[in-house]
Amino acid sequence: MRLLIGGGGTGGHIYPGLSLARYALSVSADSEILFVGSEAGLEQKIVPASGFKLATIEAKGFQRSFKQFGLVVSSLYGGIRQAGKIIEDYKPDVVLGTGGFVAAPLVIAALTKKIPVVIHEQNALPGLANRLLAPFVSRVCISFAETAKKFFCKSRIVHTGNPRSTEVVSLSREEGCSALGLDQKKVIVLIYGGSRGALRLNEVVADYLKEANMPEELTVVFVTGDIYFQEINYKLDPLPEQAKLFPYLSQMPAALAAADLAVTRSGATTLAELTALGLPAILIPSPNVVNNHQYFNARMLSDVGAAVLVEEKDFNCKRLEEEINRLINNPDLRSAMQEKSKALGVTDAAQRLYHSLEEVAS
Repeated sequence: MRLLIGGGGTGGHIYPGLSLARYALSVSADSEILFVGSEAGLEQKIVPASGFKLATIEAKGFQRSFKQFGLVVSSLYGGIRQAGKIIEDYKPDVVLGTGGFVAAPLVIAALTKKIPVVIHEQNALPGLANRLLAPFVSRVCISFAETAKKFFCKSRIVHTGNPRSTEVVSLSREEGCSALGLDQKKVIVLIYGGSRGALRLNEVVADYLKEANMPEELTVVFVTGDIYFQEINYKLDPLPEQAKLFPYLSQMPAALAAADLAVTRSGATTLAELTALGLPAILIPSPNVVNNHQYFNARMLSDVGAAVLVEEKDFNCKRLEEEINRLINNPDLRSAMQEKSKALGVTDAAQRLYHSLEEVAS
């Protein structure tokens, strides 16, 4: 299969594509895969570092300002033209759009050239581009079954889950603890704010580590994000013995496998990982995303008792301490949350998505 994967901007749109690409190569080593991204997104760093080729096109995120409308239209036109040239040169069997502003011009270009297209929607609430493009593509693959209600083209929808989930279930807790040098006898809380980190979450967690009376059995693994690391490290100097601080973790699957509880945002890829493992979580949705989609992602888990939802306006050191202590001191509650979370997870998501690509490419 010659596969062209487009998406980027944030890790949530990149990691699913990478997981699918690795699965494709495991199935057929002679598969050919090319990623398409923008020059400004995280894909510039993540995709080549993962061993895949990346071609770039012009792409600009949708702006709600009328003044920016002309720039967005111009960028979209330029991106479609550049994507069309990539398609002509590469001659893919199928195109996969994983979302983000870079996926739209690639998908449109592929449709105009009669190339089969599959789009993957990671969030509970679909993005505008995917809603508009869904009637014209071959398959719409969704991460959560509930998302099907948001699309009109029911016959094209396939519930695959998020392929990132497939990669995080391969490690045991023992292996995860060993990889990060953690004591298995401790209760491990993993705290992170997504691929770029999260300012408000970092501030509250830093206060918690400085001021809270943490239980002795607790170990906190705190991933700040590269841009916040120096500031947080300085603020916490000296670092509490119960905490381990990282700017970024390439071994995130190991950290997730080791954890007993997560405190994090509620991006789609994060929730795919949590539910695949059945990892109980305290979710603080980012209020700074389009359509507040992280809130709706988190609601899907909190409504069934798989996670605790705390909106950022209510998130502070005292609330964090209360919630961590409540969950740490109640293993039966954590166990119940684990079962409910796992019920939402799809551990063979990469296989399901790959099968959809095979179907439309044949």
